[in-house]
Amino acid sequence: MSRTFEWGKKRGVFVDVTDYLDNPKYQISKEDAAGLERLDTVYRALVSLLYNYVPTSGHPGGSISSGRFVEHLLYKDMAYDLAHPLQDEADIISYAAGHKALGLYALWALRNECARIAAPQLLAQDEKHQLRLEDLLGFRHNTVQGTPLFKKFHVKALGGHPEPLVPFVRTSTGASGVGDGSAVGLALAAADAYGENCPQVHIVEGEGGMTAGRVSEAAAMAATAQLKNAVFHIDWNEASIESERVTADGEHPGDYVQWNPMEFFYMHDFNVIRVPNGHDFNQIHIAHQLAAELSNHQPTAIVYRTVKGWHYGIEGKASHGSGHKFASEGFYQSLAEFEKTFGVSFPRFEGDKTAENIEKYYWNSLLTVRQALEADKQTAAYAAACLQEASARLAAHARTVRAGLGNSKDLYRRFSPEQVPAEFVFEVGASYTTRGVLGKVLAYLNKQTNGTILTASADLYGSTGAAEISKDFPAGNFNTLSNPLSRRLSAGGICEDGMAALCTGISAFGKHVGVASSYGAFLAFEHVAARLHAIGVQAAREAGADPNTFIMFNGHASLPTGEDGPTHADPQALQLLQDNFPKGSCITITPLEVDEIWPLTVKALSMRPAVFAPFVVRPSYKFMDRAALGAEPAAKAVNGVYYLRRAKGTAEGTVLVQGAGVGRIVVEKLLPRLNKEGPDVNVLYITSRELFEALPQEEQNKILPPQLFQTAMGITDFTLPTLDCWINSLAGRRHTLYPHRDGRFLASASAEKVYAEAGLDGEHLFAAVCAYVQDLKGAAAWL
Repeated sequence: MSRTFEWGKKRGVFVDVTDYLDNPKYQISKEDAAGLERLDTVYRALVSLLYNYVPTSGHPGGSISSGRFVEHLLYKDMAYDLAHPLQDEADIISYAAGHKALGLYALWALRNECARIAAPQLLAQDEKHQLRLEDLLGFRHNTVQGTPLFKKFHVKALGGHPEPLVPFVRTSTGASGVGDGSAVGLALAAADAYGENCPQVHIVEGEGGMTAGRVSEAAAMAATAQLKNAVFHIDWNEASIESERVTADGEHPGDYVQWNPMEFFYMHDFNVIRVPNGHDFNQIHIAHQLAAELSNHQPTAIVYRTVKGWHYGIEGKASHGSGHKFASEGFYQSLAEFEKTFGVSFPRFEGDKTAENIEKYYWNSLLTVRQALEADKQTAAYAAACLQEASARLAAHARTVRAGLGNSKDLYRRFSPEQVPAEFVFEVGASYTTRGVLGKVLAYLNKQTNGTILTASADLYGSTGAAEISKDFPAGNFNTLSNPLSRRLSAGGICEDGMAALCTGISAFGKHVGVASSYGAFLAFEHVAARLHAIGVQAAREAGADPNTFIMFNGHASLPTGEDGPTHADPQALQLLQDNFPKGSCITITPLEVDEIWPLTVKALSMRPAVFAPFVVRPSYKFMDRAALGAEPAAKAVNGVYYLRRAKGTAEGTVLVQGAGVGRIVVEKLLPRLNKEGPDVNVLYITSRELFEALPQEEQNKILPPQLFQTAMGITDFTLPTLDCWINSLAGRRHTLYPHRDGRFLASASAEKVYAEAGLDGEHLFAAVCAYVQDLKGAAAWL
């Protein structure tokens, strides 16, 4: 016999707005209902115009179905100052559903236009901090757009998904649930920085976007940390790209998942508020009031039942990434409500479908909106009054950063690679781990900056060495109520995807640096979030914001984790980052010795990359005697490459080594034999390709003359492409050694045996170098 299922104990509560429909306390005022209705009429017309005149590009359906609850947030709930979009103390709205960017831009431009008409003093003085009606001409265009009005009005290039170049946008979103995790990261950073009186972070998502695994991970993190300031707003319209029933609904199973959004969030211990009609401003109003009254400190999800493409003329999945054909009757019909409400007519497109003619009609249509609002007065005046109230709410909150939190910008400017703390001076012959020392270096920086580094780990704090980073702060995981000063985050368990997204949001907020720690082999899980963060940092800096670096702590990198086998002892991770980001936005380091970690970390951070990715290994090694080896001092590591051995006479060749595991074999097995038997070659160790390439060309040539590049061979723990920029000859490439050289993955064994299987043990290294030198002496080297 079956038993009735019972939920485990939950801190969150379930509320249905229909229980409050007759309660006078919660009803929307007639003025607000009328004002929001008129704004929504304008908004939906703008959505239709944007899609039509791009031409026919964007996501009109979801932009429309989410519009009304976002309008209520912007005009009735949030605390912010329209003139100052970079204020950290203001509430945030984050479009995790980045494909709704079309709607975001329409809402932002409408808000700006209403202020311009009715209260221009509310606008930012610098137009880069505004999203003007003119900027809608830039939707899905880039800066090379050459049309006349784009150039005349200095239009912003508005991406297909939101980027922080747009005022009030803090992160780049839209890729498979990353926006949910980064928004939770924003909420966590805001909660830590401002304490109980912290900014609210409103997260716009749809049920389709929730199917990504990262979203479950992000929800787990938000509820476990008790982020009361994280509020998800779910546009539950059941339509995705290919499905009209994404989730289960009543008696019907879903095409993709067998939960509905209310069950999903309640299971994750959220407060859940059901809004059966997400197009009814009264129900939306009730939901937002109820959310504000909740006091159990759990995050909240408001789930709005909506229709994708509501009143657009195309509904459901057909309106997901598509809409009416260009200048079609259906398009003009979608504008009829606006025309009737404001007593105007939009121009009908005529002539050739050239970029210039499309832009002309697009602008004339936007001017029709402008002229209607200017003539109407009522709609703009209502919006402006709401914006003044939003500014007053922000002032009334009087939010300030909590006492005791340091300045995260000190991480980039306060420390010197040359001034090494006593903690990082090591004893020759004593054993250390690079993973442990990396943790201690970050711990030192964390302590010195009073807790500006927040660390997450995929259930591997002790294993990777990341536990050290938070050791000077309260033990246990961060919780806004029970452990608010901890610097260690509960990242949902083994959750590299969500963990990385969380940490990018933390870094994007700008008060902290987020660190995500796992095996280097699993860097691929973090890569998408890292890429979006780099995109966001570029855009944010152009807009005048100051986001922080995201640190990918890649522990147990490559073959030294040999016992775990090819699933974990993976040489491919470094290749995912090198040359995959614009120059300067990502810096990787592969330290050989522990005394390189302080200078490399401090140097890399001083360059303000969007992403900093150190690769460290599991085993402990005896600290090498640089003087006895003839190796250059650790301070030279910041150049990206340094000499382990200089040829005593005319060099017979150059060997470039990358990776701490094989680097140890070179130091302990190859160098002694070269010194005793020859050949007489230069041996250099690569600590960072990006740091080397950041040097002036003259300095690069001085360290590693071009003729050495033209003949060098390589030895690496990673993949062959990571040496491509260093190895420029056929002989060098022919003799370069790397783990997959034999065309197969390596088996599980001790590190020593795995290196032997890979042909990277001492005997093979010496034989390869000798063969390489012989090859250089023959004419084949230059073929």
